[in-house]
Amino acid sequence: MGWLEKTPPQGSLIFQRRWVRLDADYLKYFKNDKMVFSKRIIPVTMIINVGRVGEQRFEVVTPNRIFLFRAESKLERNEWMMALQDTMWDQRQCGNITIHPPSHMQGLLELQGHSKIYTVACIDKVFLYRNAEEFQAGIGITSIEMNMSAVKDTDRRAFELITPYKTFRFIAESSEAKEEWVEAMRSSINESFSSHEVAKKIWSMESNRFCADCGKAQPKWAAINLCVVICEPCAVEHRRLGSDISKVQSLEADKKVWTDELIQLFLLLGNEQANVFWAANVPPGNALSPSSTSEDRESFISAKYQEGRYRCYHQHFGHQEELNNALCMNLQTNDVLETLCLVFCGADVHCDTGCSAFPTPISLAESYNQALQAEFLRQNQNTHIPSPELRHHVGKAPVIGTASITRRGYLFKTGSMTKPITTRRGKEEFSQRWCTLNCDKFSYYVNEKNSSPNGELKMKEIACLAVNPPEKHGYAHTFEIYSTSGRLYLFGADDLLSVREWIKSIAKAFIPLSAGDIVCMDFERIGKLCYRDELNVQDPQVGYFSLAGTMLHGSLEGGERMDIDLRKLNELSSLKQNTVLALVDSSRTLQIESEQKLDFLGWSAAIKKSVQCTGNILSQQQLTHLNVPVIVDCCISYTAKYGLTLEGIYRKSGVNSSITTLLEVFRQDARRVRLCEEDHNVEDVSGVLKRFFRDLEDSIFTSQASPQWLGTYTIREVSQRAVQYQSLLSSMPPVNKATLQALINHLHCIQHFADINQMSQYNLAIVFGPTLFQTDGRDSRASQVVEELIGHYVTIFSVNEQELQKQLEEIRLIIKLQGKGVKQIKSPHIICTVYLEEREETCEQHVKIPDNMTAAELVVKILAQSKISLNEQECWSCFEMNEREGTERSLHYQEKVLPIIHSLGTEKILLVKRNFTMKAMLSYLGKETKGWRSGVMKFREERTLLGCGSFHDRFFVLSDSSLRLFKEVQSIRPEREWPVKSLKVYEGIKARLRPPTRWGMTIVSEDDRKQSQRWYMCFETQIDMIEWMATFMSIQHKGNVWPEEYTQVE
Repeated sequence: MGWLEKTPPQGSLIFQRRWVRLDADYLKYFKNDKMVFSKRIIPVTMIINVGRVGEQRFEVVTPNRIFLFRAESKLERNEWMMALQDTMWDQRQCGNITIHPPSHMQGLLELQGHSKIYTVACIDKVFLYRNAEEFQAGIGITSIEMNMSAVKDTDRRAFELITPYKTFRFIAESSEAKEEWVEAMRSSINESFSSHEVAKKIWSMESNRFCADCGKAQPKWAAINLCVVICEPCAVEHRRLGSDISKVQSLEADKKVWTDELIQLFLLLGNEQANVFWAANVPPGNALSPSSTSEDRESFISAKYQEGRYRCYHQHFGHQEELNNALCMNLQTNDVLETLCLVFCGADVHCDTGCSAFPTPISLAESYNQALQAEFLRQNQNTHIPSPELRHHVGKAPVIGTASITRRGYLFKTGSMTKPITTRRGKEEFSQRWCTLNCDKFSYYVNEKNSSPNGELKMKEIACLAVNPPEKHGYAHTFEIYSTSGRLYLFGADDLLSVREWIKSIAKAFIPLSAGDIVCMDFERIGKLCYRDELNVQDPQVGYFSLAGTMLHGSLEGGERMDIDLRKLNELSSLKQNTVLALVDSSRTLQIESEQKLDFLGWSAAIKKSVQCTGNILSQQQLTHLNVPVIVDCCISYTAKYGLTLEGIYRKSGVNSSITTLLEVFRQDARRVRLCEEDHNVEDVSGVLKRFFRDLEDSIFTSQASPQWLGTYTIREVSQRAVQYQSLLSSMPPVNKATLQALINHLHCIQHFADINQMSQYNLAIVFGPTLFQTDGRDSRASQVVEELIGHYVTIFSVNEQELQKQLEEIRLIIKLQGKGVKQIKSPHIICTVYLEEREETCEQHVKIPDNMTAAELVVKILAQSKISLNEQECWSCFEMNEREGTERSLHYQEKVLPIIHSLGTEKILLVKRNFTMKAMLSYLGKETKGWRSGVMKFREERTLLGCGSFHDRFFVLSDSSLRLFKEVQSIRPEREWPVKSLKVYEGIKARLRPPTRWGMTIVSEDDRKQSQRWYMCFETQIDMIEWMATFMSIQHKGNVWPEEYTQVE
């Protein structure tokens, strides 16, 4: 259903907007989406053709009239056409060619407010037509459901048909005719409570039109827990089994039983699929026929369902724990046939799922929105399952698993190829083929009568399955199969549902059960790849991956599950001559490769396309690890660094052409953009930020929630408005929420320096209100809401005030260093948190730190605050610690503390503690006279994280000016050389790099452009490490490693 525009019957070119609804039997259109009764009703059986007319229009052709509709887009037009064609196909498959359903009475009646109309009282509906000619053509005005209607006799010739939505007042030509009409309509009401509607829906699937046991046509009964449709003679034998084995229900009389979920369950499986399990091993002589005797039926049905003699046994049959585990895993997918097989082979529908939040299989299925899985389990909560001991009756029965998935039907295919498909393939390049999927292979034939296939692929030969975007080739929906032999096969059809089912079936067949959870996703690509990560950099391992939108899901060896949000990648690069793809995010580094170049090129192109920004939708941008678009983060950071003291920042406009160019560069690949003061004007960067928000398809507040945000300002109490803002904030999409907080934080900081930049809360709100709400500026509420978000930022966003104060102090320092606004900073101190001995809240020390405070002075002050006295036997130092990486650096006692504080970030802290290695270092330096050091150590560079990184032996020489690296001791020329003064030495190496020894150092070098690089050295003993660290410190500080005594701080 949805909005379409259509031309009136007079042929006018003026389109009228109508709400259109399509069900299994009728196409109806209404004046609006609130109306219950249609303006026109068209039986699907009367539609001859559905065709395209121009860019967005399509026509529905009936024998007597052509209806012309127009959709809002080409894509929407195609979806409507496909839905209509599918419904027409279903009607023809059911053999339903009847225009008029059976009726109790028909003829002309006068309808109050109208002239006479042709009225037809059918079994469960009343149809209204303009005249008898339209009735013959099948095109009506509307239909009235009789199951919620009542008939009231009101006058000699008049009567009323009362519905919950409207009362229809009819006038007959005579009192006798009125009595007949009233009786006919009351009969329709009675009939509506026992209609054939359920049967019609169930029979819409071809296999359900014949009894699952004997094959008799038009079966009117079903065993709802066994998922089979049966005829009345077989239903009698099913009832004899008892309701704990077979729950028999009528398709006609028991309408309340047939919920939408249960009907959908029977349409999903159908007798054909159900018998893949129940009748997999029926001996030819034992099969029933419509003419079978009741004795034969009793014997066969008992053997089939009570004993399970003909079942297709699951591979885990007889192993309860494996069956239960497989059941819990499969409930996360939409494969109900697999669940049926598991349950009737012994899986416990009441087993413990191992998940405390969803402890039962039913609750687990519901948590994954698998309504049909849950419905099947409910129907079988008390079903008796045939015991495993019965298996010996049937000898060697087939085992059901991925290999038992079957499917057959026509597809269109091109010739196989060995190169990627780079051009559109027209319909003339495809040939129709009869395709089958069974056992462990996919085969295709010239037609369904041929016994010898034109070609076939075993499941183990399939490396990858890729789904193409609609309309990429001549047939609307296509998919590609990549084989391990390096060939590519292209298949397709115009029927979306058919192609989807083929894709799911093939995926389930070649992806192992252990990786089954990645099959149930709406993937664009799925298959087998080799991978390496930090824990395995030498030998590649095999994993199964699926690409769904911007998410790469992987099932790795050992059952490990991996999910990478491609929007948040720090780096994506091709290695080894474009045969390996490296993906680096904040938590891991992954390399993927394929044994076949053709397969790898497909994966590489698909992943790189997913990483790119695909439009002006906020959630589709490249993101930071905090869910903020990279473009927003870059612009905010740059403006905070260079624009805080700029008068009128965000109010002044940049150069339009420069803004357009820079915005386009960001949209191509935001992660590669590097903003610098020499090349980028602050006004241009701030203009990019504003235009980015203005150009979004939907505002950051979303079009749906914007009225609620704007309406909040009408609440009188400020505290109540804050609560409402918090409520709206909590319901925002994650990316929108994170982005809004980052922006408001930035604006809140800017208004703190309004005495310099002249941008108060009000001025900022005037700029960003219309921008964020995407209004024309006339609605003042937009600016008022943004002003309140800035002013009450701490309360609305639940911000830690200490963290905010620290951020503001950092900004003040930046301003001071830039030589601007120094007079506005009232205090030369900042308050900083330093920890004493441990990272615990009880160990926090808050201390004022002036610009010139040294590490030694900070140590003395911290110890004095804690009343700890110094003695000559102990050495106390201030350490810069990175808890995440497990590294630390002892600050030199003369090193200034304030610059270190402003460079810490969120992962580092300052910690004052005893320096247990200092005495050993001083002892070594007291004996050592040469002032340099050399030796062989294990070495690794940071960039090798993207390659096959590992530690290798290298020879190092540390002199008074440089650190040089040689490949071997005998080498003459160094491979690398660094100035000693540019190096920072940290004790420790992050654990995920798997250092070969316990004693290692992380070396950080910084070049003239302030870009840093890390590399790592490992030592055989702790003594070696201490001596190297002592030599580093001695050279960097010209032998002045430790003070003679501490200087007291006033």
